[in-house]
This record gives sequence, structure tokens and C-alpha cells, in this order.
Amino acid sequence: MPHPLKIYQLTLDKPNLCLYFRSDIEFDSFDVFATAFCSAIDSRVIQKHWGADRHQWQLDFEGCLFNLNYEFYSDSCWLSIEHTKDLDTLIYLQQLLNPLVQSMPHALEANNGE
Repeated sequence: MPHPLKIYQLTLDKPNLCLYFRSDIEFDSFDVFATAFCSAIDSRVIQKHWGADRHQWQLDFEGCLFNLNYEFYSDSCWLSIEHTKDLDTLIYLQQLLNPLVQSMPHALEANNGE
């Protein structure tokens, strides 16, 4: 049975200390996605920030601070760290999330080339 969290692609960007992913996130229901994401990685929400086109949640995962970001206009979602000392934990989270990656629906594939 597929996991309710729909992730279609994970890309680790070591120089920028980010883990980017594709998903079918709706801006107005970001909380649903973010709550499922936090549950999947067993993290705790510290703060929630949002604006006209962006959501950012600060998370604690085993003592490491992360930011879960979603930007509406670019339809971009990423997990970032502030310190290179936490890079190994970001890599671990990528490995933890890899089994949840699903095939991308055709509609998202078509939009991916735009």
C-alpha cells in the first residue's frame, strides 16, 4: 500500500545544504502535506511561518534544526539546514524518504518540462 505522503523525486543539493523534492502540494492545504511529512520523518514542529506565496516550518529532528519550505510560484519544496555539521542528518533523511518516492503522474511530468 502506498504511503499517503506523495513524493515523486528527491534531489540532494549538498553545496546549498538542501533536499529538494517534487510532490503534489496545494498551497492552501500545505498543512496537510507538512503534517504528513513531519510524521514520516518523526520530527517536531517548532514554528510555522507563511506569507502570500510561501510557507516555512522550522522542524526539530533528533536535535537538528531544519526548515521545510514551500514556494507557490515556482512550486518548489525543499528541506534545508543552516550548518554543514548537520549534512549527514540531511543525507540520512534522504535515505529515510527514498522508499516513499513514487512514480510521477503524467500531469506532473508534463508540467515538469515547463
